[in-house]
Amino acid sequence: MRPPRPDIAIPPLPAGLDWVGDPIDSIDRLVATTPVLVHFFDLAQLNSVRTLPYLRAWHERYSGDGLAMIGVHSPRFPFTQSHDVVAAAVERLEIGWPVVLDPEFAVWRLYEPHGWPALFLWGRGGALRWYHLGEGDYAGTEAAIREEIAGSGNGHDWPPLLEPIRASDAPGAEVIAPTPEVFPGGSTEDPWPRSDADRRLEFDYEAGGAYSATDGEGEIALRIDGEPRDPITVTHPGLHELTSHERTERHTLELEPSPGLRIYSIQFAAGVPVSGAGLR
Repeated sequence: MRPPRPDIAIPPLPAGLDWVGDPIDSIDRLVATTPVLVHFFDLAQLNSVRTLPYLRAWHERYSGDGLAMIGVHSPRFPFTQSHDVVAAAVERLEIGWPVVLDPEFAVWRLYEPHGWPALFLWGRGGALRWYHLGEGDYAGTEAAIREEIAGSGNGHDWPPLLEPIRASDAPGAEVIAPTPEVFPGGSTEDPWPRSDADRRLEFDYEAGGAYSATDGEGEIALRIDGEPRDPITVTHPGLHELTSHERTERHTLELEPSPGLRIYSIQFAAGVPVSGAGLR
């Protein structure tokens, strides 16, 4: 959305930050000549990860026209704080722009994004032109990017705006709010299971899919509505898909992680209604 006033200036980055990719020495100098899109995210937070296909496409489309992008990794979980974990995720998630690590939330406090993800588009000269908190309105963000690039006065033969990747991303789509996030250990700070004697988790959900924020390596045994499914192989810390549905569905999910795995949260994707009738 458009900012409430036209003179909100980009805050300078604090000194001494750690980066994955080429560091930005001065964001003030960068924004003097080119628009800058800043993305706050966490590698194991579902809404953050669901924005990345759009960001990758915008980087491919518009970096040659001068758009600069910066990721800010403000960690939501203890296991997403380490440089090595973030660096591996940046490579795995094909993030081709610099990412600054923000473990003390120093950058977060300057921007006050209020949650993950958050996008801030700064125009040439450093004034805020557009921002969006959470998922959605990808067409609006892309249109704002084009407007800032076109502000240079050069002509551009733009391709059509990106097509929605998911049905729930379409403008005006009816979306059903998913089941709230589950913290089996009690909070974002406390993993589950706490002991090998208690390794089974069962819950009902209504959503377009279920995902686990998981640390460690191993397998998650899975049952959906009492029927066994192929186990989920976990090879890295991060977000792992447990189930995915084209539309919102209701299910009972049973999980049993192997020793060495720690689950911090179960997150649920928003989905569109089932066509014509009630939920399956």
